[in-house]
Amino acid sequence: MTTRRWNHNLHYHPLILAAAPAHCARALDVGCGNGVLTRELRSVSDVVVGIDLDAPSIEYARVLGGEGVEYVVGSFLEHPFQPASFDLVASVAALHHMDAEAGLTRMSGLVRPGGAVVVVGLAQSRHVGDFVLDVVGAVATRVHRHILRKRYWEHEAPKVWPPPLSYAGLRATAASVLPGVRYRRHVLWRYSLVWIRPET
Repeated sequence: MTTRRWNHNLHYHPLILAAAPAHCARALDVGCGNGVLTRELRSVSDVVVGIDLDAPSIEYARVLGGEGVEYVVGSFLEHPFQPASFDLVASVAALHHMDAEAGLTRMSGLVRPGGAVVVVGLAQSRHVGDFVLDVVGAVATRVHRHILRKRYWEHEAPKVWPPPLSYAGLRATAASVLPGVRYRRHVLWRYSLVWIRPET
């Protein structure tokens, strides 16, 4: 029996939802595409804003609607959001579409003290450990698709490949911009960053 749609990005949405701070009033989805994560974030936040440069994706997201959800067509790096105006800033497979240092710096400035920045992204494999995990990821993908019978979903939003940074380079950049960030390399060709802005 085929289950709901699945892909490597959707697989890690629960990680983001679990990292949301308690009493989350406002969340931002950076590079929201057609708003799948944006709408899911309503389960942990009173209000959610999704922003993306791709107008057709935003148009489709608006058709799908969602109470307490707002969509913005524009550049995340340039849109005039108020500093420290979100309790959660989340992003899936979007950071490699922009300069990573600039993107992470902007995210850190938009989240309030005690709030969280949570990123799931892609990077290049350049080391032996990366390639080993790539092989494991290929096996895991076959398990999800052919044994667990998950319906693979290919989104229509624009893609950038290859990512400009390696996993090691991304980790170093994140550590520099977000002191104390928790970095994790995942099996399905993704990494995650979780950073809590200090209260003081």
